[in-house]
Amino acid sequence: MKILFLSHYFPPEVNAPATRTYEHCKLWVEQGHEVTVVSCVPHHPMGKAYPGYKNRWWQVERKDGIKAIKVKTYITANEGFFKRTCNYIFYLLMVVVMAPFLAKADVVISTSPQFFNGLAGYFVSRIKRVPWLLEIRDLWPESILAVGAIKNKALIGLLEWIERFVYRKADYIVPVTKAFKTHILLRGGDDNAITVIRNGVSLDLFEPLDKDQDLAVKWRLKDKFVASYVGTHGMAHGLDTLLDAADILRTHEDIVFLMVGSGAEKDRLAKEVARRGLDNIRMYGLQPKQLMPKVWSVTDVSLVLLRNLPLFETVIPSKIFESMAMSTPIVLGVGGEVKEIIEEAGTGVCIRPESGDELAAAVLKLKNDRELYRALSERGRDYVALHFDRKVLANEYLDVLESMLH
Repeated sequence: MKILFLSHYFPPEVNAPATRTYEHCKLWVEQGHEVTVVSCVPHHPMGKAYPGYKNRWWQVERKDGIKAIKVKTYITANEGFFKRTCNYIFYLLMVVVMAPFLAKADVVISTSPQFFNGLAGYFVSRIKRVPWLLEIRDLWPESILAVGAIKNKALIGLLEWIERFVYRKADYIVPVTKAFKTHILLRGGDDNAITVIRNGVSLDLFEPLDKDQDLAVKWRLKDKFVASYVGTHGMAHGLDTLLDAADILRTHEDIVFLMVGSGAEKDRLAKEVARRGLDNIRMYGLQPKQLMPKVWSVTDVSLVLLRNLPLFETVIPSKIFESMAMSTPIVLGVGGEVKEIIEEAGTGVCIRPESGDELAAAVLKLKNDRELYRALSERGRDYVALHFDRKVLANEYLDVLESMLH
């Protein structure tokens, strides 16, 4: 099978969309399929091309058997609604223009986020005259409406019309949560052409490790109980909750909060940390994917946080799977489907979203109750291996693709 995958993000970018796309495509190539991924010149989230790349019209590389095509883009940092939208639309136009020059394909996949990347699949599949699978990783425009990024009613109406259009026109839809499927059905999706394939984790890359002492020393974490938030520092995540918890626990000198990643809110959060004198918070930027197991190794507790909004009860943050694979207990400040997973797995403590008091209490409890901590640690790896092994999920995905061609 010849698979053409449209993804705004792809390695060396390290966010969740890039990781999911790469790991699925790599496994499909290993099974003998031809996979081409068309993405932007890597620039997320800093807003500049990664070392070794220039913002050229077209460049091709091979990554683990995947033909990875990088196309020119309007480069901007991961902040500012208007500039980011220009970045997204530019990618859509580029892949549509380039579509006739791409090799023959049997199926086209496009993935969100972001919104216009998903829409690109419609045009490219019509040009190539092949079926189109739409992958839904985030609900657009709901996710941008929830955080107040746009308020213009005419624009909102247009985006909602496009959303219904793509749900009706896609030959098949793969959402990453059951709640997303429900949402899609309410907006015109066909129940017979939707399969939920959740996110997962590469168990080969993420496995329990002893603490990396060099990294612990480098990041001033030695002999500390480390509660880590790893991921995007964005408007959706409510990370002031972490700052509030750190403030409450500032007298506990053996507890440290680690923040790793980047995003639109990072600079503001860093200034707030300095203003409040929170010496028990360590902040570091985006790290290469291959370093992440070491980051998790110095982490005692993984913090998974989102704002207290109904929309976020439909999402499953992918970092929970890495945490479980590393046998790292989770403090979860999210409701809905992901809470059901954590409670079923018995691998974390659930708190009310955006509650600094409950976050502080949960971290303190896991530090002091070693029996509870050990139980939560041991359950995570077994559960994720049974339900969220990326190899198994990639095969389920492949079954869907093959069914579209018969």
